[in-house]
Amino acid sequence: MKQITEVARHVDVILETDVLVVGSGPGGLAAAIGSARAGADTTLLERYGCFGGNITQVGVEGFAWYRHEKTVDSEGVGIEFEERAKAMGAANPEPQSDSHALDGEAFKYVADVLVQEAGVRPMLHRLMVAPIVDGGEIKGVISESKSGREAILAKRVIDATGDADVAARAGARCYKTPREKMMAASVMFSMSGVDKRRFIEHIKADPQTYKDWEGGEWTIETSGKEDNMFSPFLRKPFQSAIEAGLIPEHLDTICGTWGAISEQGDLTYLNLVHLAGCDGTDADQLTANEIEGRRQAMLAIEALRRYTPGCEDAKLRNFGMTIGIRDTRKIDALYNMVASDVREQGRFEDSIGIFPEFIDGYGILILPTTGRYFQVPYRAMLPKGIKNLLVTGRSIGGDRDSHAAVRNMMCCTVSGQGAGVAAAVSLRSDAALNEIDISAVQKELLRQGVRIQ
Repeated sequence: MKQITEVARHVDVILETDVLVVGSGPGGLAAAIGSARAGADTTLLERYGCFGGNITQVGVEGFAWYRHEKTVDSEGVGIEFEERAKAMGAANPEPQSDSHALDGEAFKYVADVLVQEAGVRPMLHRLMVAPIVDGGEIKGVISESKSGREAILAKRVIDATGDADVAARAGARCYKTPREKMMAASVMFSMSGVDKRRFIEHIKADPQTYKDWEGGEWTIETSGKEDNMFSPFLRKPFQSAIEAGLIPEHLDTICGTWGAISEQGDLTYLNLVHLAGCDGTDADQLTANEIEGRRQAMLAIEALRRYTPGCEDAKLRNFGMTIGIRDTRKIDALYNMVASDVREQGRFEDSIGIFPEFIDGYGILILPTTGRYFQVPYRAMLPKGIKNLLVTGRSIGGDRDSHAAVRNMMCCTVSGQGAGVAAAVSLRSDAALNEIDISAVQKELLRQGVRIQ
């Protein structure tokens, strides 16, 4: 490959902070709030113009769609996201669970308020382009923005990029699912102008279950108890569109779920486009799949207009700001979670929170309807090969099955808040992240309302 040599340059240090969180999705937002509430001077770095990641930028609004009557749920800042959204008019009842779907647009403001209330320093519109590493220790990051190239120094860094970007570029050991085995990406979108009454009547007249997910591109492994439960699943309108020649036959992958419908006729969180083989760490693949995903979404909208009662006069309301990625890099952690941890109620002395037995990915769907749950271990966020760094969210160490559980947004808030608190406690006690007194971390998490056992 042809190369050029960049001119060496001096970069201004614009900020020194105790804890720097890179990425503001559910994990990063929770990490920054947890760190600040634990007393650390905390900065939250985000490449886009709003906080919230998957919620606000991708449009994944079904934050806790796994929750049912007997679910033993996580506690802490993740539940606070949902409750604050409800209180601020930024949520709607979720159709398949005992939860509320977040309004992705309005949650941008909710996130602003949470960040400001916690005393987190917000830094939007800055892309992390390189970690600052000295002698195996991360010292901060370099960002690029309209303001140019800038350096931010930090005593502790939390990688909440979702793709372990900081960790990988800093030299920490990471691995990536082979492209052909990655979970599909999605282009999320919402519609307006839906006749809610007629749409709901149609859904009630032909209710779909999780068993109906089976077919086309999907084979689903369940525990059996999920098979007859209601799911807001749509496949029939797209089958009709294929038969009519509106949708090409090879796009039998267009199907999936709707998230919520408002009184005003907004049908949101339409998760109908599934793009296999998209590596979210490759900009060319992201480009191609963003464009292809929007094309497929417009086909899906036309199919809904023609074959779903209540959608005849509907139209596109908005696309997510960016494609939704489920699966790229994970760190090689001090402890890498395994299938039995999430399938058999794993328990850990270094637990930093719990998450219901909810597994969704790689053809597995197990819902937490019986009260079963697992604990999330702190060690899964400690990467090998680099100091002063924690990795949180969907990039924590683990195998395929465990990733299908911990990647879910509420679980990302669990690991995120744990990471933020651990970073703050390590500074307070002047201890390395891998030598921290976990009981002190757990004590602070309990003070912040987290359930760890």
